[in-house]
Amino acid sequence: MMGCHNIKNTLPTSMKKRLLLFFFLCISLLCLLNGWPRGFQAINRSTFIGWNNSANVTILLWHWPFDRSFSLKGDVCWDLYHIPHCRLVDQRSLYPTADVVVFHNRELVQGLQKLPFDLPRPQGQRWAWMSLEAPVHSGNLRQFANIFNLTMTYRRDADIPIPYGELQPKKAEGGPVDDIPLNKSFLVCWVVSNYRSHYRRSKVYNELSTIVPVKVYGAWTKKPLPSTALLSTISRCYFYLAFENAMTKDYITEKLWRNAYQGGAVPVVLGPPPSGYKAVAPPNSFIHVDEFASLRDLGKYLQQLAEDKKRYSEYFNWKQEWSVKLYTDWRERLCKICPQYKSLPQQRVYSDLEAWVNS
Repeated sequence: MMGCHNIKNTLPTSMKKRLLLFFFLCISLLCLLNGWPRGFQAINRSTFIGWNNSANVTILLWHWPFDRSFSLKGDVCWDLYHIPHCRLVDQRSLYPTADVVVFHNRELVQGLQKLPFDLPRPQGQRWAWMSLEAPVHSGNLRQFANIFNLTMTYRRDADIPIPYGELQPKKAEGGPVDDIPLNKSFLVCWVVSNYRSHYRRSKVYNELSTIVPVKVYGAWTKKPLPSTALLSTISRCYFYLAFENAMTKDYITEKLWRNAYQGGAVPVVLGPPPSGYKAVAPPNSFIHVDEFASLRDLGKYLQQLAEDKKRYSEYFNWKQEWSVKLYTDWRERLCKICPQYKSLPQQRVYSDLEAWVNS
């Protein structure tokens, strides 16, 4: 009598395929009659992404900041920034399938764009509030209570931090260090376009300029600098006034990262308290106004430091280990959502966005 093992081996290939198909159809029929196993019921977007690490996260930008759009052709996040599994789109027709919808604050508070309250909100979809402006320039945020799930700002405690710049370790230890510009012509320089006499930075400048010479450029003095001449001009200064227009938590803009650090001048900073700068900037790489008893003491320190070449050069030692990374493209900021997506809070709603922004 021929055993089952021998029968299986003598079956033709076509017969094996028919048996497998029959088995699959039987199982499918049973599932339809009795219901799918509980583990497969109600698979939503977030659950699927949790199971499959290779699933794309779809980020929908509802409107472009300041109405300046960029190309989203191809796999932008991977092609430009090597961020995988990240789909960045701006077509509103893709709203039902978006994992995160991002809204830029300026257009909302100015009434140029509206939130899509008329559309049903898909389960698991999160709305992100995005802004790079200080609270004083953020407009009326009370209208956004109990709407947004995520924050995208320059603040380190935002759900998705998007700083103006940051430090990155140099890839190779002992790599080349950027030359310290030696062709210094001015003690202190400042580039300013938005001058308001009531700003603290304006008051500090007015008093400091009576103590040490300050070379001022920008639209305010009718000496605008083209972007191509900005860094080369700053490089001729020993010190650069990296003064922010708002004294706000973590509000450290390109005035430090680009103008001073990349321009090759030692930054004299005014903005967040010293602890805020020390959290993101290298030690002994900046001079904070608030660490001096008076502006006269500050001016005296700057003059003495400029005369001591050895001590002055020590303010550039950080360049041996670090380089500055600037963030200037909204696409890169948006793509940063994807690597953090699985760790973002799932149930959070900002009941008082204004209070958080002003905290």
